[in-house]
Amino acid sequence: MSVSDWADWLPRAVEDADPDTVSVWYLGCNGFFLKGSDGTTLAIDPYVGLGDPPRTVRMIPVPFDPEDVTEMDAVLATHEHTDHVHGPSQAPILESTGAQFYAPDDSLDVAFEDEAWLDDYDLSEDQFTEVTEGDSFEVGEFTIHVEFAHDPDSTHPVSYVIEHDSGTIFHGGDTKPAPGEEFVELGETYDIDLGVLAFGAVGNIPDKETGEPVRTKWYSTENEAVKAASDLQFDRFLPSHWDMWKGMTADPTVLHHHAQSYAFPERLEVVEVGDRVEL
Repeated sequence: MSVSDWADWLPRAVEDADPDTVSVWYLGCNGFFLKGSDGTTLAIDPYVGLGDPPRTVRMIPVPFDPEDVTEMDAVLATHEHTDHVHGPSQAPILESTGAQFYAPDDSLDVAFEDEAWLDDYDLSEDQFTEVTEGDSFEVGEFTIHVEFAHDPDSTHPVSYVIEHDSGTIFHGGDTKPAPGEEFVELGETYDIDLGVLAFGAVGNIPDKETGEPVRTKWYSTENEAVKAASDLQFDRFLPSHWDMWKGMTADPTVLHHHAQSYAFPERLEVVEVGDRVEL
């Protein structure tokens, strides 16, 4: 397992923070910490693994050690891929904090069957809650809605709409633009202040079996990302995942040009691993 070269400053910064609204820390890949004004803390898809070199090679620092997280109310997973559901990244957080883990069925299968979290960590089945599209639940000061996501590479992806008295956050996991009107309808249902969408390049990635480079597309391109952000009517669009894998890294500033002719998103919020933004 990787060890962070940032020591414990990021978990301590989250614990010490006293937001007026909601503070959001980018963890790289598609991971985030959220902390509300009343102190409720959430994590979405936190991942501190190194990938599986030479096919997936991590290109950014490991910003924290999971064992250093001592305050957490819930961990949310968007889908079953290893950089979104990962025992060494997430189970120690659940173990040390007693946090609840919310995830769709196939993600729970990874935790229970593929990785056997209950055998390897001091966890209870009561800490795991299965969610599906249309569900809503509360964690402290947050109301969380489980919504549609379009990720053909995943067996059961979901997105999360996280409502707070100070505003609304959308996390789409690795979703691409919706083929129908699903995102348009979500954009009309929710007033999304800050939206997160995965963005990346089309690159040459070694094939699992042969090791030969294969032209690969895992995330939305510039036009696709802006299309989804426009349909969802983001006020602020925070692109994620562009920094993570060798061969898939991209320049998020190019999204400025693609977004100029759209009414939404109103603003692009470009962050790097470890950065904090306010809702």
